[in-house]
Amino acid sequence: MSHGIRKLVRIERNTADIQSAVAFHRDALGFRVDDADATPPAWTLLPDLCDTPPCCAQLSLGAQTLVLTQFPAAEPYPKDGASNDLGFQHCAVVVDDMNAAYDRVMRHGATPISQAGPQTLPPPTGSVTAFKFRDPDGHPLELLAFPRGTGGPAWQSKQADGPMPGIDHSAISVTDVERSVLFYELLGLRVAMRGVNQGVEQQRLDDLADVAVDVIALESATRTPHLELLGYRQPRGRANEALSLTAVAADRLVWRVENADVLLDALTDGDFADTVVASGFIRGATIALLRDPDGHLNVLNELPV
Repeated sequence: MSHGIRKLVRIERNTADIQSAVAFHRDALGFRVDDADATPPAWTLLPDLCDTPPCCAQLSLGAQTLVLTQFPAAEPYPKDGASNDLGFQHCAVVVDDMNAAYDRVMRHGATPISQAGPQTLPPPTGSVTAFKFRDPDGHPLELLAFPRGTGGPAWQSKQADGPMPGIDHSAISVTDVERSVLFYELLGLRVAMRGVNQGVEQQRLDDLADVAVDVIALESATRTPHLELLGYRQPRGRANEALSLTAVAADRLVWRVENADVLLDALTDGDFADTVVASGFIRGATIALLRDPDGHLNVLNELPV
């Protein structure tokens, strides 16, 4: 294919206090601080989006990158958010020792989402052990421990050594699974896995009652990290609020793409024209900012970032 997504380059998260956020990710999750005063992302140069450039820090965990951004007077993360709300987006960190990782994040100020600590899901849903929590800003995160010999190839190689070897995926809650799949397929992702998670372990993991959730893994040619769609059949969550780009809850997935203009045309032809927030030619390449059908933010970037 001569156009489309090639890889998920990084996850961007806004923060109300960049120094506190950097310290949490470093101390609680083992992130390396690559640049404590990073250049603002290219999308902030698109016209009429950002009056004031953010303060930025670039972090990494294994081969994956996280950029923290602090905008002036950023709207705080909603305090009453739930796992099935359509604004929900988490970042899943792989760990080799769940108990040690759980103790570490709790010791550094994590707020639990999951009930009764880490939960091991039943074999039909992979037998993974997981724990959901919030960082000091309110962002959801997940610790994820795969049984030996399972998970993506990145976690089974020698490069995966270390207590927290990297970021496996970002997961977003969606209203209409098939429409969301179509949107991301038009951008060049492919469905790698489908399943339905339910049962008492999933209820404890999500802190929800009577859960039944479709889980769809979408991958680029570079499998890790990937995107997961969470379609809650029950209980249904609240709609995604129309958050500003500078709000603390306004996460962004930044994708390295080829021929972004072709992708934007494909979205228009596929009845997704209203998902394009802005696009332009920045630093010699096309950059586009999108909101998917449920309002989750994506950046298409032709630059070799």
